[in-house]
Amino acid sequence: MAASSWQIDPASQRLARARWLPSPNHDERPPGSAIELLVVHAISLPPDQFGGPWIDALFTNTLDPAAHPYFATIAGLSVSAHCCIFRDGSVTQYVPFDRRAWHAGASSWRGRTRANDFSVGIELEGCDMQGFEAAQYRSLADVTVALLAAYPTLRSDAIVGHSDIAPGRKTDPGPGFDWPRLRSLM
Repeated sequence: MAASSWQIDPASQRLARARWLPSPNHDERPPGSAIELLVVHAISLPPDQFGGPWIDALFTNTLDPAAHPYFATIAGLSVSAHCCIFRDGSVTQYVPFDRRAWHAGASSWRGRTRANDFSVGIELEGCDMQGFEAAQYRSLADVTVALLAAYPTLRSDAIVGHSDIAPGRKTDPGPGFDWPRLRSLM
């Protein structure tokens, strides 16, 4: 595993190099829960469009439902992820890693339900049917290596897509995501 240029501060549970934008959409992990799973997601707002303040607004409960017709359909959602990696590879962190972000929804992994309890959720700005940028793969690999170093209960065979923990309900990060590429960068 390659060394990561990213570090997680043990006191704040935040990536030292990431932009910090706190989300209110998180809570305590259940007692005794350890980080054992990394869930990779894809998000674009509006769907299939990139750029703009919309992802940040969704995760901070400031999304204007009148700004786009699609936004009215998701108004009132209380969701978050620990981080989002944007098309240029920049990273914004919304929730400290020791807290439970609300990213997975109804989910199951290796017979365990409620994946939010024991996972970290990382969004990639993108969508199922388009490829992701080289800068996103590099940042995701760096952040993943930092997570693996910081949390010994997280193993490299526990990195999955949202579709893997919510089959039939979720499809992201989609067929355009190159898992071998991510693993080679790690």
